[in-house]
Formats: sequence, structure tokens, C-alpha cells
Amino acid sequence: MRTQIYSLLFGFGLLAGCSAFDAKLDCDNICDRYRSCYDTNYNVSECSDRCQDRANDEDNYDRKVDICDACIDGVSCGQATFECAADCASVVP
Repeated sequence: MRTQIYSLLFGFGLLAGCSAFDAKLDCDNICDRYRSCYDTNYNVSECSDRCQDRANDEDNYDRKVDICDACIDGVSCGQATFECAADCASVVP
């Protein structure tokens, strides 16, 4: 019984860790993309830190980050501006 409980807790810990790692990658990508498309002087590190903090603190914010990152992936800056504005507005700047 104790082994099952430890296994369950370990599994939840892995999922939480994976979610945090995924949010970091997504935030880094979104913030870097903002810099490359709109503002070459944009502070990617501060943006990413802010994004990650919100993903850790706010319910469903990590889902918003996932949606925004998926939307901008593989599209031009112009396409991202028009197609992803609603999905990314709450994530950056």
C-alpha cells in the first residue's frame, strides 16, 4: 500500500515537473518570437520569467501559453500577428 502511494505521488511530481518544463520552453519560444518579429530590443529573459511565473501561479495560464505557442509555430510574423493575436494577447508583451 505504501509503495502504491509513493508511486502515485512520484507520478504526480513528474507530471508537475513536465508541465513546468513545457511552460518554460513555450514561454522562451513565444518571447523570442516576439523579439524577432516586433522588437529587436525586447528583453526575452524578463518576458520568459514573467510568463513562467504566471504559468506557475494562475490556473489555466499554462494552457494559454500552449495554445499561443502552437499557433505561432511555423507561421510567418505577419500570419502570427493576424491569426494568433487573440491566442497570444494575454501572454505577451
